[in-house]
Amino acid sequence: MIKKYQVDTKKNIFIKNKLWAIILVAQFSLFYILSKFQFVTTFFSNLYEYKKDFHIRLFYGFEFSVGDIIYTVVSLFLVYSLISLIRTKKSLTLKRILMFINIFYFVYQCFWGMLYFQPLIIEKLSNKEVKINDSDLKTLTIKYLELCKATREKVSEDKNGVFRIDNIQKIKYDILDQQKYLPKYISSKKPVKVLSVKSSLYDGFMNYTGILGYYNPFTAESQFNPNLPSTNIPFTLAHEMSHQLGYAREQEASFIAYLCAQTSNNTDLQYSAQLYVLKSLLRALSKDIKNKDFVLNTISQYSKKMQKDRKRELNFFKHHEGIISDFFGVTNDLFLKSNQQDGRVTYSYFINLLVMYEQKKESY
Repeated sequence: MIKKYQVDTKKNIFIKNKLWAIILVAQFSLFYILSKFQFVTTFFSNLYEYKKDFHIRLFYGFEFSVGDIIYTVVSLFLVYSLISLIRTKKSLTLKRILMFINIFYFVYQCFWGMLYFQPLIIEKLSNKEVKINDSDLKTLTIKYLELCKATREKVSEDKNGVFRIDNIQKIKYDILDQQKYLPKYISSKKPVKVLSVKSSLYDGFMNYTGILGYYNPFTAESQFNPNLPSTNIPFTLAHEMSHQLGYAREQEASFIAYLCAQTSNNTDLQYSAQLYVLKSLLRALSKDIKNKDFVLNTISQYSKKMQKDRKRELNFFKHHEGIISDFFGVTNDLFLKSNQQDGRVTYSYFINLLVMYEQKKESY
């Protein structure tokens, strides 16, 4: 009788674990199906707007990243649980892991994941397909090259003549302020009222990953790597703060960051954004071999000060490239594509948004 009871108990535990695995698969399927219905994605978008301010206020007062602490604890728990599962093969351990993954995934989707399926910004710029050719990109490239040259003369630099940020805290507050003035026909989202942008606790490790910043959907904090070259930091801040605003897609967050920067009077932010646009245009053009001479010629026309900034960037990323950065590059691509976004190998969506916005401005 005792042996039979023990066997039955083990069988029941196995069935319960199997049930949690089935629930997880069911969640994947459910959220995938829900993402196809606009009224559902609108609901989650409204839910985000409703809880946004309260959520940010919960953790903004901490000087350190609470989200990074949570990620550390969670990672340690999962590693410990997996080791324990391998060593003891206890069914209860597997059950706890599956329960945690189910809860984690459900909260993530409700708080953030479903925002990837919001209506595209590009639909607000035009209701018809717009074809963009190399000529359009080259015209914009020349425009932003000249803007970069002019703005670069207005910013500060260090003893080596490389661009230096004067006041990073001021940049953060300027971005926060500029969110109020986003064009209404593009963004109807409520601006963020409090600042919750923090240096990542993993900044040393981030140097080797190629990740410039990230948004934590569980604590609504934006993190950035403070070790980056100064040219990258202001736009990275604007990008991550655009995620806080409610834009989940990477290319849309970059476009909103660009809109915030272009209307700002902060020259540090302007220069970083203009340089980002210029590099994106050159990267898009370089995909076609016939544009090689134009791209190289444009880079050769960088001002001497811009050349120094470019050299600083290239040295930083070359010094920190390796297996880790390749691994994170691949995993980031897979993540973006799984959420119906272009990976890092293409900037077409951002470029389309930029070109259409520029054309719309000129038509007014």
